[in-house]
Amino acid sequence: MAMGGGGDDDVYNGVVIKVKVIDVKSDSKAVDSIYANQAIKDDGNSIVSRGGMFKLGFFSPGKSKYRYVGIWYNKISVCTPVWVANREKPIAGKTGIFMLTHEGNLVILADGESPKIWSSNTTSLSMINPVARILDTGNLVLWDNRSTNQNPIWQSFDYMGDTLIAGMKLGKNLRTGVEWSMTSWKSPDDPAKGQFVHWVDTNGYPQMYGRKGNDLRWRIGPWNGLGNSGLPSDTPNPFYTMEFIVSQEEIYHKFELKTSMIQLMQLTWDGIILHMQWIERLQRWVVYTDVGVDSFNRYAVCGPYGSNNINRRPLCGCLVGFEPRLPDEWKASDWSSGCQRKRPLDCASGDGFWKISGVKLPDTRQSWYNVSMTLDECEMACRRNCSCTAYASLDIRGIGCLLWFDDLIDIREYDAKHNLYIRLAASELAGNKISQFSYKQKKVVISIISVVLLLFFAVVYSCKKKRPYMKRRGIWDALNKKNSSVQMEEADDLPFFSLYEIAKATENFSINNKIGEGGFGLVYKGVLEGGREVAVKRLSESSKQGLDEFKNEIMCIAKLQHRNLVKILGYCIHGNEMILVYEYMANKSLDSFLFDETRSSMLDWPCRFQIIHGMARAILYLHQDSRLQIIHRDLKAGNVLLDADMNPKISDFGLARKFFGSDDTFTKTKKVVGTYGYISPEYAVHGKFSTKSDVFSFGVLVLEIVSGKKNKGFSHQDHSDNLLGHAWRLYKENKSIELISKSLRDSCIISEVLRSIHVGLLCVQHHPEDRPTMMSVVLMLVSEGVLPEPKQPAFFTGESHGEVRSMSSADEYTITQLYGR
Repeated sequence: MAMGGGGDDDVYNGVVIKVKVIDVKSDSKAVDSIYANQAIKDDGNSIVSRGGMFKLGFFSPGKSKYRYVGIWYNKISVCTPVWVANREKPIAGKTGIFMLTHEGNLVILADGESPKIWSSNTTSLSMINPVARILDTGNLVLWDNRSTNQNPIWQSFDYMGDTLIAGMKLGKNLRTGVEWSMTSWKSPDDPAKGQFVHWVDTNGYPQMYGRKGNDLRWRIGPWNGLGNSGLPSDTPNPFYTMEFIVSQEEIYHKFELKTSMIQLMQLTWDGIILHMQWIERLQRWVVYTDVGVDSFNRYAVCGPYGSNNINRRPLCGCLVGFEPRLPDEWKASDWSSGCQRKRPLDCASGDGFWKISGVKLPDTRQSWYNVSMTLDECEMACRRNCSCTAYASLDIRGIGCLLWFDDLIDIREYDAKHNLYIRLAASELAGNKISQFSYKQKKVVISIISVVLLLFFAVVYSCKKKRPYMKRRGIWDALNKKNSSVQMEEADDLPFFSLYEIAKATENFSINNKIGEGGFGLVYKGVLEGGREVAVKRLSESSKQGLDEFKNEIMCIAKLQHRNLVKILGYCIHGNEMILVYEYMANKSLDSFLFDETRSSMLDWPCRFQIIHGMARAILYLHQDSRLQIIHRDLKAGNVLLDADMNPKISDFGLARKFFGSDDTFTKTKKVVGTYGYISPEYAVHGKFSTKSDVFSFGVLVLEIVSGKKNKGFSHQDHSDNLLGHAWRLYKENKSIELISKSLRDSCIISEVLRSIHVGLLCVQHHPEDRPTMMSVVLMLVSEGVLPEPKQPAFFTGESHGEVRSMSSADEYTITQLYGR
């Protein structure tokens, strides 16, 4: 097709078409619209939204040589299609044109092929002056130029592909019947419809599902007022909002951005939902949440009235008042038949309800809901209807009513604020109350016995304190004989190494193979028979850690999979020997570089920022995205290992604890563990820890990475503060740049370093509620928005500008002693 000043005739498969080709390359400003009989040809022409955010034109995805018409981000360096028109009918060469006909129909034509590759099918609508325009939202809209732009005749947002961007709706238009759903690509290079679909089912109370072909694979629970049941709660943040709308015309989910950042959600070709953000400094997409499908969140894996609990072995169990429908199948790990009632309901005699806390609500396709009823009214409505099997609040803030009238399916026990009330026979409820009472009695008896045993062992210890080694070996032997079978069962998904294999790999624990030492014991480098290098951690006789920490390490790490967490390869139990085998980290730990004058120069700023970001992603995964939600409790430079490419991997989970609650939920302990210099004040003084304790430790690490100085033992000639106090003084005086290590002066990006210092100070604030969540930390590190002002950090002992100290003098004295100043 020749470029002409007015119009050109071209023949496509015998059809004569008169069009005007848009020449964006010669225009003084970007063109965002196509008018009747105008076209874009596949020779570099395109249209760009008015603000320059999105571009529409021809492209080839990945390694494919085929051509497609699509929309992608114009302002980023990586071509990321958010919509593809002819995803099922690619064009073999650069022969295509994309045009708007006089009748108001968008079409794709290709020379030598069928006259019409793709069409918007809008020619039946009467339009006099049609125009198609790409908006800065990424939406391609078609309307009559005489009418208002509020109600487009056709829009690309109604024909979603594998990507959801801000403003797009995931749901259904009840008036037109249009469904907004995500469909995966067939492969990374082929946008044709793949096997996976993610959609909103509007039967009963709406909820999101995912399927592979006809196989229902996952279900994201219903909206609970703040988020979706079954997903970690996304606390309010300054970057985006989540929204769920139910009206007479539409039901949909969507997210809106609060800043100029670029974010999207994508259903990958292999069935994973990724929430990604473009980082301009890194020139790449960063994934900070994902929803995958595994044995822990497959749809209805435990059958009717069964519950899925990742902390339990076996995975599935029956709800209170229920028992396996086919016990033999349960023994064979087939839970699909689910559970049945132990005692039948008797509505006339007055059934009751059993409360289950912290669950993903059951499948709501056979449910009824009311948005204004109270919880008491909801209970009465369920009690009056003998077919009602359970009820719950629609909103976790106590608003609305949700009733079930069928088997309860796809229940998962996890950290959640939702309560579910299950209908049980009155006799079953009475039996459970007696059982609970008996259990409390047993607890009292067990407590008394435990105290007696502790006193007994204390006496034995005082009598035999001259022979501590013999006593230790005897107790370990007893514990191992008693607990080794339990450990083996709980770690059945980890390889077991014999002591012979470990000894051979480490040359009988040769001192020449020693590569480190920690609270658990010595660490050796080993080489397995296949040539794989491993790190072998062996419990030492003098270790203060023991069986509990050993089991904790296995239980935690074995279930965690993240690129920035060290991977455990197996374990060994033999007599009093307890050994853990890990992947080998060629560059050992972060502290071996960071606090060494010679080796610290090997850590330039891009490397250090990569370490900071990798740690943040790993901690976010522990707190929110992992199967087990974990508080590490011992984050420090010595527990951050570096692989051959200097990628960080958090290690040592012996002191980690599972938690059930929000980021501000505290657990209290009488035994404070961890490393002083990294422990938060509420934990060091009062024994209270939460996810915000890890946030504090992370903040200390960030300031250490920037400065190259240790927090504990830090000294300065002008004041007596530790590193946190020193960083705070410099920040208040607008001198944060002075905190930067001298070895970074030639490689650092000043704005990036100052932002990291700012985030570090936000993390080490004295009060836990002032510290950000790790999700906010990850977003703040990579975004360019305005950050909140930090408050005075913990352990700041000096007066600064007349500010009132944020801790009592008693606490301050105690912490000062703990930190050795």
